[in-house]
Amino acid sequence: MNKYLLDTNVCVFLFKGKYQIDKKIDKVGLINCFISEITLAELKYGAEYSQNPQRHHSIVNEFSRKVQLLPIYNVLDEYAKEKARLRRLGTPIDDFDILIGVTGKVNNLVVVTNNTKHFQRIDGISLEDWTFTPS
Repeated sequence: MNKYLLDTNVCVFLFKGKYQIDKKIDKVGLINCFISEITLAELKYGAEYSQNPQRHHSIVNEFSRKVQLLPIYNVLDEYAKEKARLRRLGTPIDDFDILIGVTGKVNNLVVVTNNTKHFQRIDGISLEDWTFTPS
């Protein structure tokens, strides 16, 4: 069975009740879902910057207690290699996205995002878009 690294945007869609992300997580099992420390940082920032920080921090904190959190310290070498490779190619992406992407890659997880065009630049990454529904 696959294991999944949820990108920040997928977590936000879950919180907002969009794209039936909750059902997709139920289908694969929350035990098979992870987030990066970077995603948690982005979610905390989003909560702090929101119209209702107290409510949104509560949502983020509750979610972070349920999902498995992956540290980034073991992916820093891969981050540096990938950032340098992308820069040499003239196709850089945001540092946080590289960190999230290589966290999935190094831990053999499928990165779940609706930003596949961006993440597919990362060498050897496995991606799924749970917001996409074929017609």
